[in-house]
Amino acid sequence: MSESRKSEAPPANGEDGGDTPAPKANRGPGAGPENRRAIIAAARGIFAESGLQTPFSAIAKKAGVGQGSLYRHFPDKTALALAVFDENFEVLEASVADPGTTLDALIDDIIDLAAVTTALIDLIWQHQHEERVARLTTRLAAVVATVTARERAAGRLGDHVTDDDVLLSITMLTDLLARADTRDRRPMAERAWAIFRRSFAPQRG
Repeated sequence: MSESRKSEAPPANGEDGGDTPAPKANRGPGAGPENRRAIIAAARGIFAESGLQTPFSAIAKKAGVGQGSLYRHFPDKTALALAVFDENFEVLEASVADPGTTLDALIDDIIDLAAVTTALIDLIWQHQHEERVARLTTRLAAVVATVTARERAAGRLGDHVTDDDVLLSITMLTDLLARADTRDRRPMAERAWAIFRRSFAPQRG
C-alpha cells in the first residue's frame, strides 16, 4: 500500500481523528442513501476546487459524515470518481432521451460537466482498463449512438462520420479541458468542437 493511501486509511477503531467533526447521529440503515448523496456532492465540489490531492477526511467533513461511513460507500478515490461520473451520465442519458436533443446540445452538456470534473478525468484515465471504469465507455457509446442516428436521419451528420469518430472527438475535448486553465476551458472547448463539427458536416458534391 502506498504512503498516500496509508495516510487516508480509516482509523482502526472506527472513530474519526484530526479535524474531522463528529459524524451525524446514527440514524440506522435508512441514512445510507442520504449519506452517499452527500459524499458525492461534497467530492464533486472539493475535487473541482482543490484537485485530487484532497484527503478523504476533508470530503467526509464537508459531507457531514464520519470517515468510516465514507469508506463503506467508497473504498478509494476511483470508486468516488466513478460515482460522480455516474451522476454525469444520468444527466446525459436523460438529455438524449429527448428527441429534440442534437449532437451540439449533447457536446454542450459534456463540456459543462467535464469542466467541473477535470481533476477526475485524469484519475479515470489512469484506471481506464479496469472493468469498473470501462463501463463508462459503454454508457458514453450508447449516448452517442442515440444522437448520431438522429443527426444522420436529419441530414446534419455526414455518412463518412462513424460513432467512433464522435467518441474520439469527445475524448480529445475532455482531455483538452483537463489541461486548460479554468477561465479558458469553455472557449477553448467550443473552438475545438467547431473544428470537429465542420469535419463532421455532410460532404457536398
